[in-house]
Amino acid sequence: MRIALLALLMILPTGPAMAGETWTVTRADPSALSQKAPGRAVPDDIDGLPDGRVAINKDDGDIRAAWYEKPTTRYGHGILGDRVEARALVVRNRDGETVSLALPDNEVFEDLYPRLADLDGDGSTEVVTIRSSLSDGGSVTLYGLQDGRLVERASTGFIGLANRWLNIAGIDRFSGEDFLEIAYVRTPHIGGTLFLYRFADGRLSKIASLHGFSNHQIGSRELRLSAIADLDGDGRMELALPSDDRATLRIVGLGKDGLSERASVPLPARIDKAMSVSGSGAKTRFTVGLDDGSVYVVTR
Repeated sequence: MRIALLALLMILPTGPAMAGETWTVTRADPSALSQKAPGRAVPDDIDGLPDGRVAINKDDGDIRAAWYEKPTTRYGHGILGDRVEARALVVRNRDGETVSLALPDNEVFEDLYPRLADLDGDGSTEVVTIRSSLSDGGSVTLYGLQDGRLVERASTGFIGLANRWLNIAGIDRFSGEDFLEIAYVRTPHIGGTLFLYRFADGRLSKIASLHGFSNHQIGSRELRLSAIADLDGDGRMELALPSDDRATLRIVGLGKDGLSERASVPLPARIDKAMSVSGSGAKTRFTVGLDDGSVYVVTR
């Protein structure tokens, strides 16, 4: 009876941006959910983070890999399940040389792995990190190579309070233009707000925001509670991520009036695992794992 009721509840109209369409939720075998970790494990001979990963650049950029080093317990927030964060960022350049940058004593990388992307299309790779101040909370901070040194390129600025964190949801062409935008959820555990930022002319600028999201469970090592797809073939990528209680899958897109919700699909439990996406356009399939152990596929 419960499954039958859920099937009725989960065939929903999406809203004005995709009027007339419905989304369905179908229970799937747990094997349908891929939990492959990003990048590769930090080698044992590197002083890296527990569960830290090496980000690999798939493009021909000046930075080929990046990871965090120098574990520290100087920040007691513990949002990722322990109190071990990183004091240093390390990159490997195209010549195979490693370059590092150490943070001051009042900051840490409150993250498990960096992200690599040429955000502004200039041919140089930006390293996208979650950098936290012990007194002022988290920020998105970009680094890059300059004259053989690893330097800060830009930052959103810290949230403003200690023990306030953010989690990156995706990096893609949400505007459909040549720039790659960074999507992140600020304070995902206490009424999270989704932000889109663009890096251009040497600075990060906010282009849109929308309230009511969470892409992380307190204490979890899993940061990938989101997925990206172009649902209507217009070149603008849509972003799927949980609602603030993680019991609804919200799909949002960027239009001329900012971010708007394209669909809202309730689920029988809370999303707590890495989301995956397959197909494109009308055949897009989002696969979500829930905290009761079940797995569902969300389709149009």
